[in-house]
Amino acid sequence: MPADVNETLIDKGKESLKNAPNSIAVRAPKGRISDAALRALKPAGKPYKQSVGESLYLEVMPGGSKLWRWKYRIEGKENRYSLGSYPELSLKEAREAVGAARKLVNQGLHPAQQKKLDRIKATHAQAGTLEAIAKEWLALKDWEEITKKRRENMLKRVVFPTLGELPIRQITSPMILDVLKKAEANNGLSVRDEAKRTLFGIFEFALEMERVEVNPVRQWKTALPKNKTQHKRPLDKTEIGKLMRDTDNPGGSLQTQCAFKLMWLTLARPSEVVEAEWAEFDLEKAIWRIPAERMKMRKEHVIPLPTQAIEVLHRMSVISGDRKHVFPHRDNRAKPMVAASFRQMLNVLGWGGKYSPHATRTTGSTRLNEMGFSADWIERQLAHTEPNAVRRTYNHADHFRDRAKMMQHWADLLDEWKRGDSNVVSIKREAAA
Repeated sequence: MPADVNETLIDKGKESLKNAPNSIAVRAPKGRISDAALRALKPAGKPYKQSVGESLYLEVMPGGSKLWRWKYRIEGKENRYSLGSYPELSLKEAREAVGAARKLVNQGLHPAQQKKLDRIKATHAQAGTLEAIAKEWLALKDWEEITKKRRENMLKRVVFPTLGELPIRQITSPMILDVLKKAEANNGLSVRDEAKRTLFGIFEFALEMERVEVNPVRQWKTALPKNKTQHKRPLDKTEIGKLMRDTDNPGGSLQTQCAFKLMWLTLARPSEVVEAEWAEFDLEKAIWRIPAERMKMRKEHVIPLPTQAIEVLHRMSVISGDRKHVFPHRDNRAKPMVAASFRQMLNVLGWGGKYSPHATRTTGSTRLNEMGFSADWIERQLAHTEPNAVRRTYNHADHFRDRAKMMQHWADLLDEWKRGDSNVVSIKREAAA
């Protein structure tokens, strides 16, 4: 082809490219381009490219934004990879990014796809941390909000600073032991045991969800020294009196105080008290009939009410007599209060770690046995199941009248001990009969 004809075709091609509506003009670099030159690029009526070498270019948009692009080929097909915007990503950083992307291309990998895959992996890695899985476990627990909050606060304070951000699969038994030892040293045995129970539950959940292959807490369930805290031991008469005085504090919650008194006056379980419904009570006959579905042994329990318990209920009727529950929840009046309210009150009064509401029944049983009351009466009052199968078959006695006398004496003693008279003469079984 003659030279003049070739030049004419080239000129026409350039003119055609210039006038094409969707084309993007490419400006070749004149020498080594600098950041200053890139910053000086002005927008035009349509996008154009400023090449900086090695198939890397800056695309300048009509609105003024500048975007880094890199051209590469895999299996003969041209592709483009977006690296970011300029000047957020500098020229030097863009070239470094191209260097990393080129290594992927040499392996037959598309940089954009690999970047997306890395983001997914990072998200999954974050979702697989102990903290993330602990939150999943807590969310599934059918606990009152106050209980969940207490566990969550313990985790934030004791566990998460050390293990929270670690992938749960990487956590080992020695790591768990280290956290538990620190919890014991800094917060005491009760917190250590709470951390151990909580971590055990979290890892059991992770095991069921196939996020881990073993539970690293399992070997520490029995290997660690037992908590010898005496918060569940029976209180003596002097301690009972002080507890009664302390919990009668005028600054406390009247509802919590009344529920606490009813628990002591009846020796019912904390959950049985806080979930009590008005329909269960016959105040004229001084009877509290707890239905089977609310009892631990799924058997109806009939409790005699001493006069002091009836006074407590009359007092509560002014507050909640129009409600379903005797002790309604503070935030949702259609629900009962939570037993954790007792623990909160006791912690404020300085009884935390010294006495647990669950020790009330132990205390009552111990003191009533000391007084010589029938063990059958006491066990029936506590709704305990007879351990002897043969005896259980034949012993259906309710001992209601005997228990009524016993519990009235118990209530009177609580009043005496509250007044500070710990020398009250204990009634003997013969006198109670």
